[in-house]
Amino acid sequence: MLSLHTNNASLSAQNALSRTQDSLSTSMTRLSTGYRINSSMDDAAGLQIATRLKAQTSGMAVAMTNTQNSKSLLQTADGAFDEVTNMLVRMKDLATQAADASSSADDKTAMQSEFDALGKELNNVLNNTKFGGSSLLVGGKLASSMTFQIGASASEQMTFDASTQLTALTTAVGSATAKYAAPTGTTAGTELTAAASTAITNLTTAIDKVSAVRSSIGAAANRLDHVNANLGNISTNTKAATGRIMDVDFATESANMTSNQMLLQAGTAMLKQSNSMSSMVMSLLQ
Repeated sequence: MLSLHTNNASLSAQNALSRTQDSLSTSMTRLSTGYRINSSMDDAAGLQIATRLKAQTSGMAVAMTNTQNSKSLLQTADGAFDEVTNMLVRMKDLATQAADASSSADDKTAMQSEFDALGKELNNVLNNTKFGGSSLLVGGKLASSMTFQIGASASEQMTFDASTQLTALTTAVGSATAKYAAPTGTTAGTELTAAASTAITNLTTAIDKVSAVRSSIGAAANRLDHVNANLGNISTNTKAATGRIMDVDFATESANMTSNQMLLQAGTAMLKQSNSMSSMVMSLLQ
């Protein structure tokens, strides 16, 4: 129908042009940002899923940092206990030598001097070892239960408690050398000069207690290694899943843009043609 008031062809062409322009704008936005979803209008459900996945991967990244920091804390404690073991072994050697009949009173006095110095250093290591400025061993972090956050959710936690073993260790060290409890005293100890055999027994017990604590620390550190590896695996796959939802397929979107550009050109040409229909009406009136 030819009409001056309503040009159906023009209206249809304008409507098609509008849809094509929207599609072209969407394609160009996706290609310029690299994301398939740039607003909730692009894919509401996909955006919701991707946001949850992003929050999870972000939390796991922090958790991976936590595991590394926690492992460093445990390694610091293990290193300190390694030195404690070395000192206790040396003290046991001194006690073993002092217990022999070949050692004179002067020999025992000299050995006692070294024994006392090592006892003082045990006090220093066990009471003054720090991690991040905070006391780590006796009276520090290991003296109570510790909770490590090893995941993105509140339930993903790891508890490590070596407080009972640490208490047993300090008791054993205190029994092995009086200088542990009184490092500033000037009076010489009597462990080697009076009862070297007893000192051997006490030091053996102390060494066993240190080994027990180190065993627990090693097991916890190994677990943190496995936690970190698992978090890395989950994070990689979760990021891949997020990418499949959020990232644009450049090959497909480039083809869409080319198609929309061609449709826009064709629509513009048809709009021009539809607008010429009014002249056909005028020709009938001549």
